[in-house]
Amino acid sequence: MLDILADAQREVLARFAASNVLLAFDFDGTLSPIVAQPADACLREETRRLLVAVSNHYPCVIISGRKRDDVSARVEGIFWREVVGNHGLEGTSNHDALRPIVEGWRERLATTLAAEEGLILEDKALSLSIHYRLAPHEDAARTFILRALGSLGDGARIVPGKQVFNVIPKGAPHKGTALRALQARVGAATAIFVGDDVTDEDVFEDAADDGLLSIRVGESADTAAPYFLRDQDAIDALLERLLALRSARG
Repeated sequence: MLDILADAQREVLARFAASNVLLAFDFDGTLSPIVAQPADACLREETRRLLVAVSNHYPCVIISGRKRDDVSARVEGIFWREVVGNHGLEGTSNHDALRPIVEGWRERLATTLAAEEGLILEDKALSLSIHYRLAPHEDAARTFILRALGSLGDGARIVPGKQVFNVIPKGAPHKGTALRALQARVGAATAIFVGDDVTDEDVFEDAADDGLLSIRVGESADTAAPYFLRDQDAIDALLERLLALRSARG
């Protein structure tokens, strides 16, 4: 992987900034620091200030694992062309047919998961997330959750993340398909996507596409993204660089 903010990569970022590009971001761990309680996640004030400025120079979207209404409330006051929730399911088209499936999963899991300390079952209507950041014994919690998820059958796609397991209907649209739909919607020839977790790999796997610049928060050997930011704090430096590149054009 290559550090997108290194001097050697200046031309890469400049080339995309000069194009008809869409900027797309994950939220948790990308625009916002990871926190113990998902409900406490928020933008730093400097990140918010930079996003306000950047969104006046580029079309910007969010593609988050959170519910659309949830993440929208956390990024109010910034000019987003679109906010997409539920890992790409919510905001690009109507997927209401999936709601009864997810509701059935929630009912099946709720009682079982309540028996293990520190687990949070987040119902997002079109998907579920099981957080174990507060569990006293993480290894035991992961084993317990995976055993419970085994009862859902082949129709559930289980995507691990940072101290979370996401449960998504198998075959449903994902962040990669959402990004392509949003590009078409705004008429963008290229895209820059920044994410940090396993569900973002659905976008990163398209990294061979010359029209997509994929950037992962945190260097990793287990990613398809060719570029990285050293940590979540570095998102501000990336936004500053993107703003400077467009501002220089007048």
